[in-house]
Amino acid sequence: MRILLVEDERLIADALKVSMGRAGYHVDWVADGVSAEDALAASVFDLIVLDLGLPGQDGLSSLKRIRGQGRSEPVIILTARDAVENRIQGLDYGADDYMTKPFDMDELLARARVQIRRANGRSRPVLALRNVTLDPAAHTVTQDGRPVELAPLAFQVLSILMERKGRVVTKDDLASCLYGWEDGAESNTVEVYVSQIRRRLGNGFIRTIRGIGYIADKE
Repeated sequence: MRILLVEDERLIADALKVSMGRAGYHVDWVADGVSAEDALAASVFDLIVLDLGLPGQDGLSSLKRIRGQGRSEPVIILTARDAVENRIQGLDYGADDYMTKPFDMDELLARARVQIRRANGRSRPVLALRNVTLDPAAHTVTQDGRPVELAPLAFQVLSILMERKGRVVTKDDLASCLYGWEDGAESNTVEVYVSQIRRRLGNGFIRTIRGIGYIADKE
């Protein structure tokens, strides 16, 4: 899953990138609202984490512009502004959640999981498809109740395909979710992880749509 972090404090941004990276997210960082809009024009993200006290264009103005452009990515505001009126304004401008600094990282990760889950029309905290269950919080996969070991990026590929079950996901979309701007992916990286998943879960769990991508069929 890919996150756009809009935060002007480098120390906070670095800490968030490390912690969210350990949780399996790939974080692209920008330090101001204009750069955030440019990033959204060029890429697709699963979640936006947005500070309000940004240089130049304030975070609320950026949020208003993002929503005015029809963007529907979930947004978590993460800011030092803790007044009730700030919370109300942020939510009224289109934020899906609001957290104040200092914050607990585990709570932020839990809220991120909630927003990504809701954005995909899912209420249950775990992903289930046929005889396979994936728990994003515990980072576990089971098949028929038995644990399945996957490499971290293979886990992310499976998570994306199960989150979008019944829909074709292109290879480029998978690669963009796995790797941010600073990372480079080999041309066959996605195929390598799909092959690993098939070895663990069986060849029929993920179907290749030739020339397009992959799909985890509901049946």
